[in-house]
Amino acid sequence: MKTGIIAIVVLVLLVMFGCGKYNGLVTKDENVKNKWGVVQSSYQRRADLIPNLVATVKGAANFETETLEKVIQARASATQIKVDVNDLSPEKIQQYQAAQGQLSQALGRLLAVSENYPDLKANANFQNLQAQLEGTENRINVARNDFNEAVNGYNSSVRTFPNNIIAGITGFKAKGYFEATAGAENAPQVKF
Repeated sequence: MKTGIIAIVVLVLLVMFGCGKYNGLVTKDENVKNKWGVVQSSYQRRADLIPNLVATVKGAANFETETLEKVIQARASATQIKVDVNDLSPEKIQQYQAAQGQLSQALGRLLAVSENYPDLKANANFQNLQAQLEGTENRINVARNDFNEAVNGYNSSVRTFPNNIIAGITGFKAKGYFEATAGAENAPQVKF
């Protein structure tokens, strides 16, 4: 009788311990999902600003249409990539990041080429949009850093003992990080 009570108490304690670990994993998973939402929102803000920027630039006489078309195509590609918040695998994050990187490069070319157009550079709408894009890029960077921090906490929790046992049983898997874009270690060349 006494051994049965001890066994029941031990079993209850193990279940409570497992529930606590599971709930901790759920909390960290939800934090990662929240941070991913902020990342997507920041990228969406950038995508929303681009049509206004392109329309303003089109108003400048003789602006390179090829550059504008590349920006428009890159925006279309970037907005097509959707990542399910429940599947933030490293591969999905890389795919999303690659599409956003192409848009970043196209915008960089657009802003660099705009230096050749004094009327465009003096345009108040262009200056305002350029400042908004700059601010948005900063928000994107902060959101990506916050996301990586949340993923770090989550992944550490999923991989450490005894959480890894609970995570394995309940299907929690490590999530992907945002990483530096290929070639980011090289300083950009500025040519005038």
